[in-house]
Amino acid sequence: MATSGSADVPLQSSSFVATAASASPAATRTPRHSLLVRVTHWIITLCFFALLITGSEILISHPRFYWGETGNDLTPTLFRIPIPASRHLVPTGYGYTLPDENGWSRALHFQAAWVVVLTGLLYGIYGLFSGHFRRNLLPGKPDLSWRGIAADIGRHLRFARPTDADARSYNLLQRFTYVFVIFALFPLVIWTGLAMSPAFTSAFPSTVTLLGGRQSARTLHFFVSVALLLFLIVHVVMIFVAGFGGRVRAMITGRDGTRMEDVDV
Repeated sequence: MATSGSADVPLQSSSFVATAASASPAATRTPRHSLLVRVTHWIITLCFFALLITGSEILISHPRFYWGETGNDLTPTLFRIPIPASRHLVPTGYGYTLPDENGWSRALHFQAAWVVVLTGLLYGIYGLFSGHFRRNLLPGKPDLSWRGIAADIGRHLRFARPTDADARSYNLLQRFTYVFVIFALFPLVIWTGLAMSPAFTSAFPSTVTLLGGRQSARTLHFFVSVALLLFLIVHVVMIFVAGFGGRVRAMITGRDGTRMEDVDV
């Protein structure tokens, strides 16, 4: 009886350990990205593509850029995009014009822009009060060393596959880039866009005055938009390098096998 009892204990312990081990991954799996981060990410992504397409159509209607308050077909340009226009009165050097899609593109452009503004405000409030910015985006003091920065830049230039630690959190260069995009480029592209709206500038004239005029705002808006497009291209390339399926799955479902202590909330 004693022998039988002593044999039962290890069997029960082994069964308990096996059950706990099999349940452990499921119990410790937690969203890599919180629900609000994922939802706002995809809303802004869809709106950005809408803004990119409609913005290109708006650009085609007048591919000439100026500096100051006014600019038209008869004034000197700061620079111009060497493409045909969709309006025959715009001098481009081409003997033909493209189809004019300026009407619907402007309407959709403004609608998508306001969705981005409202979604960005929601994300900003969440990131500020939840600690998301502090934990996941702002670099820590130990990371701010020239050696660490140089090593991280070198890994990106070599297109080195990210490590497991990189999969659980943003590396230094990612943090710098996201902070610059979120807190500099996006506010600037919104500001310059609003500065081209007569209705908005009539209520807040300083928004366009500080930029040097409506045409200056349009020129700055173009350059900031190009910077955001370059960021998107690099971002997508790095996703493919890191593993497209896993990264996209994490941003859709939130699940990538990351443990609770590594969650982005």
